[in-house]
Amino acid sequence: MGLVSIIVPVLNEADFIEQTLAAIAAVHGDKEITVVDGGSEDSTVERTRACGVRVISAPRGRGSQLHAGALASRGDVLWFLHADALPSPGALDAIQAALLEPRVAGGNFRLRFEGRSLTALQLNLMYPWLRLFGLVYGDAGLFVRRSLYEQVGGFRAFALFEDVDLVRRIRRHGRIVRLSCRITTSSRRFERRHWASMWAQWIVLQLLYWAGVHPNRLARWYGNVRI
Repeated sequence: MGLVSIIVPVLNEADFIEQTLAAIAAVHGDKEITVVDGGSEDSTVERTRACGVRVISAPRGRGSQLHAGALASRGDVLWFLHADALPSPGALDAIQAALLEPRVAGGNFRLRFEGRSLTALQLNLMYPWLRLFGLVYGDAGLFVRRSLYEQVGGFRAFALFEDVDLVRRIRRHGRIVRLSCRITTSSRRFERRHWASMWAQWIVLQLLYWAGVHPNRLARWYGNVRI
């Protein structure tokens, strides 16, 4: 499939970005890396450039930053990773193998949340079940053929559920697969509140989204949306 463009949106990720970029650099295959900054006020940009990785700027927001990265990239395949995602070295090989099947439009990976907290353990138990309901999220490393990404219009400027929205449109044109290769990520954005209130809020947000409430409105209720 040729070059794979890896796109990482960031906002004040100085504590994570070097570890993430080191893990991406260790992935085998023909790749380019673009970090898209949404206005960091810490040393994220400087640390990224010190790793020899290109940084571009975009308006703050997951959808805006991810789309800007896609537009600035050259690859035949677009792979979107969160700033705390640690892919396995064989991830690109797995993507390339999956896309040999013409009916496959894109996909994501098996996800493990690091840590021994109750939240991390719950997430590791819950995420495999979400897949049974057809729910695909960006924290598991969403990838898609560039041609199809452009055909469906790419990421919209949403602060929340930008990944779910894109997957809904991609699915009209092909299969979304889940690869057995693993990505490890942090449970940090789920740790800031009690587990019961976290799951209750998550369920309500999902129901409101599928009922038609705009994601940017939901993001204001969610609060402190992280990239």
